[in-house]
Amino acid sequence: MNDGMYIKELLTRDAGTEGSLLIQKKIYDTLINPPLRKRIGRNRAAFVLGPSSIPGSSVDVDLTTAQTMKVNKIAEAGAVPIKVVDHTSINIRPHKYGCRPLVTKEMQEDGKWDLILYNIGQAGLEMGYNEDKIIINDALDSASATNAISTGGAMGYQDIGTAKMNLRQADFEPDTLFVGPKVLNDMENIDSFMEANKIGSTSNMINGLAGKLRGMDVVLFSPNVAPSSTYTNIAYAVDSANAFFLAEKRPLTIEKYDDVTHDLSGVVVTQRFAASYLRPLAMSKITTT
Repeated sequence: MNDGMYIKELLTRDAGTEGSLLIQKKIYDTLINPPLRKRIGRNRAAFVLGPSSIPGSSVDVDLTTAQTMKVNKIAEAGAVPIKVVDHTSINIRPHKYGCRPLVTKEMQEDGKWDLILYNIGQAGLEMGYNEDKIIINDALDSASATNAISTGGAMGYQDIGTAKMNLRQADFEPDTLFVGPKVLNDMENIDSFMEANKIGSTSNMINGLAGKLRGMDVVLFSPNVAPSSTYTNIAYAVDSANAFFLAEKRPLTIEKYDDVTHDLSGVVVTQRFAASYLRPLAMSKITTT
């Protein structure tokens, strides 16, 4: 085999594409992050209990029961009835959540990126998404069955009004509407938001349903932070001052460690966190199809 034939064989074998060994290439040295998910977040909680508020493994939150102090009409010389306010208590126990990114020393030495630092950032995001899942599962899904709405189809303008009415009948004021993507799509297709004599302004047409809608902040959440993908069909109308609260016994904590035996380095990311309903009647769950 002459030199020319040998070079041709190298350039056409299965290990590479013809000519690729002669073309200078640069691998883009930025790691592209996945898209951020839309979150419920903490800022809609009525309050957050920190470590100093939880001396033990759990904490009781005491509430006055609404409409338990009654005023009676009393006849002349009649006895005044004894009336006291009733109370209830909610016990909340934070649970531990965490993950443990682990990287070999060779990967640290040879890698194009700081893999430990990158994994710490991703772990932090995932812990935040886990908070949202807990809030939905343990707090928002505890909305009173009395306030539950099943649309039997797409979200309608009247369904939003019914949810608000349900809360107001229990003396709560809805100020936030959490919606999954499918529900938001239904709302954006409601004619009333596009008809000039009803819309009031062109803001929804230009920016989508952002800001306030019928007095409520519209907050989109990703079904990928919810317990399952079916939550794309779910919405919650809530009075954020009374709907749910959070308890955090251990804030997000990152601890570095080395496994000398196996020549590994990593971090342990942990948190002790819980969410609970405060007053179920301050929430209305809307299920669409």
